Amino acid sequence: MAGQGGSQGSSQESKVRPGQRRIAQWTRDYARLPGIPDEYIGPDGAPRAAWTRFFDAFAALSPADIERRFASADRHLREAGVTYRAPGETADRLWPLSHLPLIIDEADWQQLTAGIAQRAQLFEMVLRDLYGEGRLVTDGAVPAAAIAGSNEYLRAVSGVKPPGGRHLQLYAADVGRGPDGRWWVLNDRTQAPSGAGYALENRLVLSRAFSNLYKSMNVERVAPFFEAFRDSLRASADRDEPRIGLLTPGAFSETYFEHATLARYLGFLLVEGDDLAVSGDRIYIRTVAGLKRLDVLLRRVDSNFLDPLELDASSHLGVPGLIDVLRKNGVVVANMPGSGVLEARALLGFLPSLCRRLLGENPIMPHIATWWCGQKAAREEVLSRLEDFAIEGAYGRAVPGFSSHGPVLAGELPPAERDRLRQAITDRGIDYVGQELVRLSTTPVWEQGRITPRPFVLRVFAAATPQGWTILPGGFCRIAEQADARAVSMGDGARSADVWVVSDKAVSASTLLPGADTVRIRRIAGVVPSRAADNLFWLGRYLERAEATLRLIRALGAPMRDPVKGSSTTSPSVERIQRLLVTWGATSQATRTNPARVIAEALQSEEKFGSAFSLVRSVQRTATSLRERLSPDAWQIITEMVDRLALQVDDDDSIVSAAELTLQELASLAGLAQENMNRAAGWRFLDMGRRAERAINTARFARQFAYDEAGEEDLDVLLTLVDCQITYRSRYLVGPALAPVRDLAVLDPYNPRSVAFQVATLNDHIAALPSLKEHGLIERPQRLAVALQATLTTAEAAALDVKTLFALEQDLLNLADAIGLHYFPHGPNASRPEKLTGLA
Repeated sequence: MAGQGGSQGSSQESKVRPGQRRIAQWTRDYARLPGIPDEYIGPDGAPRAAWTRFFDAFAALSPADIERRFASADRHLREAGVTYRAPGETADRLWPLSHLPLIIDEADWQQLTAGIAQRAQLFEMVLRDLYGEGRLVTDGAVPAAAIAGSNEYLRAVSGVKPPGGRHLQLYAADVGRGPDGRWWVLNDRTQAPSGAGYALENRLVLSRAFSNLYKSMNVERVAPFFEAFRDSLRASADRDEPRIGLLTPGAFSETYFEHATLARYLGFLLVEGDDLAVSGDRIYIRTVAGLKRLDVLLRRVDSNFLDPLELDASSHLGVPGLIDVLRKNGVVVANMPGSGVLEARALLGFLPSLCRRLLGENPIMPHIATWWCGQKAAREEVLSRLEDFAIEGAYGRAVPGFSSHGPVLAGELPPAERDRLRQAITDRGIDYVGQELVRLSTTPVWEQGRITPRPFVLRVFAAATPQGWTILPGGFCRIAEQADARAVSMGDGARSADVWVVSDKAVSASTLLPGADTVRIRRIAGVVPSRAADNLFWLGRYLERAEATLRLIRALGAPMRDPVKGSSTTSPSVERIQRLLVTWGATSQATRTNPARVIAEALQSEEKFGSAFSLVRSVQRTATSLRERLSPDAWQIITEMVDRLALQVDDDDSIVSAAELTLQELASLAGLAQENMNRAAGWRFLDMGRRAERAINTARFARQFAYDEAGEEDLDVLLTLVDCQITYRSRYLVGPALAPVRDLAVLDPYNPRSVAFQVATLNDHIAALPSLKEHGLIERPQRLAVALQATLTTAEAAALDVKTLFALEQDLLNLADAIGLHYFPHGPNASRPEKLTGLA
């Protein structure tokens, strides 16, 4: 027994020791920066308790398991298309997620949240006065120049009482630990705080990668915060079931992915300025069913761009007349236009006295010591020891007169530049602030199998609710790549991290799904903005164009892969395929001697607009504008197609194989749309786009390969292109003949690839969509579709010559254009007030 007991103890000891040794090694290697507050190592030099719990569990994983989980997180980000765009860039970057979370214990978090809630309430009261009675300026509590100097102070909304009763619905503060270990505010975000959607995505990814570790740490859930925020917006409207929209600048915004994530998660409509119109004292959404009233607008567009009539006249992002609707209490806008004035650093020095004046208490959380150079005493203080300050713009991130987008460290400037800065502050101090030089606190990151300290900034979010300010338990954390960083921006090579607020007690699971007894049953998916319907229609068209191009590539590669079964690489049919690819813009020119070059260019060229790669990229760009409407599975398939075609291959067999695999993925995407999308207007426009494009392409294929003198080889190519080989051979016991092939490809109403089938389906879709006029007459898209269906129903295969097929192709193009003009109008025709019945 003693021997067994000793053996068991030795076995248990051997199981524990590797993890303990790893923790000890990590702690020894952790190169903590001297004098800098750190989240892992406390002021006493020992690891904090919350981090000890985390690393105890983390070290129990084998190195291989750790790397596998990290790879799983990266793969999810890539497949889900989680991206962002750095300022000034046009291409999206993959979201850079740190593999270790930032961990904050519950007691530490309570200190932070109390300060954030107090600061949010103070800002709400300041805004109420600045745009109301104006007593703070009148009494000298805030200099008028500190307010008027900011272009975010909007005189157009002065005196306007915010619909819903609040200026701020969402507030955020960037914080870090100060030298004394307390949290300090670095920046305030009152305009349109970003990052909450990315925080949500970070949580989703990391909690999946380390599910058991996440549960064992008792991490506070984020769902209650978003639920409270959504309910607060809903309660701010003046009717029981309000329609809420999230206003985005569009797909070219730096944080568009976040906008789509929040809209999908909260159940809001993602809208752009062109989707909205003012009528009377209300805001309406342009939908495929006419105008629909919008009650609440959560904006992610800066204030100055919201209304070109009263604010920035050059803006194409806003809604003409929006400010006037606000005056008439016709829509709730969160945050209220003009709230960005409180982001001005010129105001920081006045906040402690304002807190005592308005709240009757001292600030719970300090901010960086700031001197606004618009005041003589502060300006002289800054100039007297300029080398000790970081100089920032008083009203924006950029420092006037300097190219840097961040603070200017006067002590590191060349003497001539320092003198220029000194003179600029002397001449116009109102534009500058001096701030105390601080170094950001650090948190552990994982690099090459070890933990390393890196500076970070934590953005904490507060949402206004009827019960007070609710704080998101966690937040949006940005981590610098450099050990010495004084500011962190996602455009500066930073990465992001999930934030775990951990408790010693178990936390209850939360979700945004309401209880079953509180949900009112509905069978309509909601309105579809005209822009979204337009994008869905073109998504369908691009998908079908990509499929048609890939089928041509596969047909062209068949002789090279299987010379026995395929036609000659220099046959007339092959030349016809090549010429068609040239006409479609997929390749430069046809060549009899080197069809392999044609195939490679048509498949993977980045310059040719009609290549398969370019078309799949068009699919991806269009799908980006529809993120809130596409499932993760659909986005994953699109990402995989782009990645496959972007990977250059040289040999002929690999090129054709890539085309075939992409065709299979297109089929999977079509299957998802048919089986998983709700049969509302959105699905109809996606399917209409596919049907219209397929009909056009099939008519063109028939014209090219079923001409009057077409031989068996040309007809066989047509059957291959329209995927009807099996159907034809099961129906006819002879080789391809002209009339039967024409009938099957063009006129057969039972063939899901025929032109007639597409037109019949388009007719059904158009008939199910709402009528937009009150006159009760058949509208143009349906009139064209009915006429086309009648023509195809009464036509005979023998009469389908090239001229007839060309006319059919033109009629189909006209029908596609008519759908766009009718349901997706632009310019002065965009507002359509007439709407009687139909699906929205």
